[in-house]
Amino acid sequence: MSQLWSWALTAVGVFGIWLAGRRSPWGWAVGIGAQALWLAYALATRQWGFLVSVAAYTWVYTRNFRAWRTPAPEPRPAESAPQETPA
Repeated sequence: MSQLWSWALTAVGVFGIWLAGRRSPWGWAVGIGAQALWLAYALATRQWGFLVSVAAYTWVYTRNFRAWRTPAPEPRPAESAPQETPA
């Protein structure tokens, strides 16, 4: 298998993390897409251990992608403490 696979998989993964670091939910989507490439790599090279990492990373990327697409809940107003008056 060509060294190109290693470089391409690394580049796609780093690009996805870079996007996520810039607060783009598309970073997680790129990460999910990278897992399809890792799956192909695992099957082509018969490195079955990568199948476990593909499943784990896909779960994490999917969870984060969904979380980033969901708007954050509105913060509840803080309860005010009773005001003490100076004596």
